Amino acid sequence: MAGVIDTSEFRNGLKIEIDGEPFVIEYFQHVKPGKGSAFVRTKIRSLLSGRVLEPTMKSGDKVGVPDIEEKAMQFLYVQDGDYYFMDKRNFEQTFLSEKVLGEAKNFLKENIDADVLFWNGKAIAVTLPNSVDLKVSKCDPGVRGDTVSGALKPATLETGFVVNVPLFINEGDVLKIDTREGGKYLTRVATAG
Repeated sequence: MAGVIDTSEFRNGLKIEIDGEPFVIEYFQHVKPGKGSAFVRTKIRSLLSGRVLEPTMKSGDKVGVPDIEEKAMQFLYVQDGDYYFMDKRNFEQTFLSEKVLGEAKNFLKENIDADVLFWNGKAIAVTLPNSVDLKVSKCDPGVRGDTVSGALKPATLETGFVVNVPLFINEGDVLKIDTREGGKYLTRVATAG
């Protein structure tokens, strides 16, 4: 643990450590009731397991500051379910398991930049750019004149992830995909050919 802070320093996105586990504060509210002492309602998410807790703490309670470091890294390759990343400054490599990556694995292609979060020297999470450009490897061809507004079809991207896209998208097109909302189609970047 790198130090301690009290509840008056809480803010959204702050990383804290409780019972030896790192958490990120997703929501907090200072409450001053008419009677009794002030307290803080919080909603925190574990950086290790993803579980969400909603503890209430007394105003002035102290929590730990985890030993967390974020490094700019580049995704290299997948081997036996492990995803390898390289530190762009010193070329050291580290890996994260498929389980730790979660949904992020759907958007990883070679040489993409990402921020890898380390806790006590161990890689525990990855943060991708808000959107990535991925090529369509398989989808039904678009039919000329098929212009039903809002109609969608499934398309398989180069990472193997399937996303719903408009009917005019074809194999070989490059699409901009939102990595934050489970892989939502944003726009076509380039057409096949």
